[in-house]
Amino acid sequence: MTKPTFHLIGLPTDRNSSFERGPALAPPAIRAALWSDRGNLACEDGQEIGHDFLLEDRGDLPLTEAPTDDALIRTGVAASLAAGAIPLLLGGDHAVTFPIVEAVAAQHGPVTILHFDAHPDLYDLFEGNPRSHASPFARIMEAGLATRLVQVGIRTLNRHCREQAERFGVEIVPLADFTPDSVPVLAGPLYLSIDLDGIDPSEAPGVSHPEPGGLTTREVLAVLRRQTAPVVAADIVELNPRFDAHDRTAILAAKLLREVAALAARNRR
Repeated sequence: MTKPTFHLIGLPTDRNSSFERGPALAPPAIRAALWSDRGNLACEDGQEIGHDFLLEDRGDLPLTEAPTDDALIRTGVAASLAAGAIPLLLGGDHAVTFPIVEAVAAQHGPVTILHFDAHPDLYDLFEGNPRSHASPFARIMEAGLATRLVQVGIRTLNRHCREQAERFGVEIVPLADFTPDSVPVLAGPLYLSIDLDGIDPSEAPGVSHPEPGGLTTREVLAVLRRQTAPVVAADIVELNPRFDAHDRTAILAAKLLREVAALAARNRR
């Protein structure tokens, strides 16, 4: 049987960030943590990168912080999918998720999305920018690119975003009395989007918008482990190396990357 192949693609952009810039610096920081001799390439289920599945690093897309970046992202993701790979995207700010999902839906049809985040990112418009990193899921849902959106870790739901969630039928899993079993097991094709500020800042300090009271890494992994649908693509976004402490958040992002790949490889067999 052919080993599943993943394409690691960096998206060095934060032009749609609010408040703080810095996520454009994230892809090389995550790569350094991933390939560091500090650890190894084993995943928690026993699979190993290079032995059980292949991870090809395609480098960073040549983004220029211009509106044309969306087309470059769509083209890069489409090329990865056409090659039979599962693209794993390293942001960058969360605005990149919209063009990624556009390309994935063009190949697979509307997807189911499992989204980890402190923020719902459902603003119709944020600071005058419809492509803000606070708005990607509004753009995705209004374009009909997803049949179901489940959000986990949300703890900053204001009135506008609550109305947007109701408008689009978004399912937000409450964090009060949270257990991994409270997150539904979703049908495919499944897209995973992990904003690192969904995890508590005690574990993920290197983000622009830290919000106390978040998920633990173990809770995120438990939610992922329960998913059985084919994973068609995933992103890990919003690492800001400017605020990281001893590369802790970059190391966490690299671990999540390994575990997402292992999940996708398992579910593809």
